[in-house]
Amino acid sequence: MKRAGIFGAGLMVVLLAQPVAAQSLNTSEGDAPAERTQMKPIGSEQGFADWLAGFRPRAVAAGIAPDVLDRALAQARFDPKIVERDRNQSEFTKTIWDYLDTAVSEDRIRHGQRALAQHGALLSRIEADYGVDRHVVAAIWGLESAYGSFRGDIPTIGALATLAYDARRAAFFEAELMAALKIIGNGDVTPQAMRGSWAGAMGHTQFMPSSWWAHAVDFDGDGRRDVWSDDPADALASAAAYLRHWGWTSGAPWGLEVRLPDGFDYDQTTERVKKPVAEWQALGVVPMAGGVLPDHGLASVLLPGGARGAAFLIFSNFQVIERYNTADAYVIAVGHLADRLRGGPAIAASWPRELRALSLAERMELQERLGAAGFDPQGVDGRIGPNTIAAVKAFQRAGGMVPDGYASLEILQALR
Repeated sequence: MKRAGIFGAGLMVVLLAQPVAAQSLNTSEGDAPAERTQMKPIGSEQGFADWLAGFRPRAVAAGIAPDVLDRALAQARFDPKIVERDRNQSEFTKTIWDYLDTAVSEDRIRHGQRALAQHGALLSRIEADYGVDRHVVAAIWGLESAYGSFRGDIPTIGALATLAYDARRAAFFEAELMAALKIIGNGDVTPQAMRGSWAGAMGHTQFMPSSWWAHAVDFDGDGRRDVWSDDPADALASAAAYLRHWGWTSGAPWGLEVRLPDGFDYDQTTERVKKPVAEWQALGVVPMAGGVLPDHGLASVLLPGGARGAAFLIFSNFQVIERYNTADAYVIAVGHLADRLRGGPAIAASWPRELRALSLAERMELQERLGAAGFDPQGVDGRIGPNTIAAVKAFQRAGGMVPDGYASLEILQALR
């Protein structure tokens, strides 16, 4: 989740997918100019021990019992590999089509259909109670933990303490560590059983501790909100509760693949442009599968792979899934996997597979050169979000190119 803090395998989508939307875990791209600061050296065991000694009185002051601290922190160890992963994550990128090849593979679809068959009654009850499409809940489960097969085995307390000790995002991770310790104090899980990803996300649907407090539910009625065990009931219901909280519209799709007419104004292809479905129909937008566009309120046309790739008409449920992860690639993967799980077709349009993803250094160079050319991306941070896309569109318009906003190597070379 992008603002409340869920990011397990979903975080990996941000890391692996071609950046096509705001991707910071807690802020939108372009909110402020990015600072370029030199990373401090990765810490040490002694430094970590000193940090724990200073953390303990802050935790007690926050209401965490000393015996909980004794139990939870006894096995906490500094893990420099976690710090390295956190600092280097933005180097790992793939194009959206390469990501979708894996995220919505035939193997993942097959395993998802098996999970739906095995847990169909549970997912149907969750859908009835929360109004969230069971196929979407299953798709999130599939992307976050491969339907519970890969929930993570890193001790959460140690991971969060390591990241809280590191200076890069210390305040964020210390708050998550406090939340995790309070979960243990609440009796929902033991320190030994609290395991998950390297970044502290936990369970079948990879909740961060703060999101557990805000949205986890005891769906099976055993008195605990247990997202860690083999039984996925509480975790899946919690994911549905989260989506409902952020405004899921029951019975509405996330979006659908569409065909754009010749001569279409590609400057209209952005999440910031919302029109009634009737207006998109009047412009010649039609479903790729045929028929007429479904009307579920205001909608936008999205081109995650540029004008040479697939086009999607997206509705408000797209933005709700974005609350789980800000990357458009993740949202499209969840939505398309859900569609495939219910028997829908594969994406019909081709992708520009001859293009490669830009590296972090190239994305930052792109932003620098856009700004120097008079097309301000509102910061140089390597995140290709709405402001950078708008700057690319402006540059494309000025150069007589199709203004699809796609940050490609071709655009960087043109700026050079």
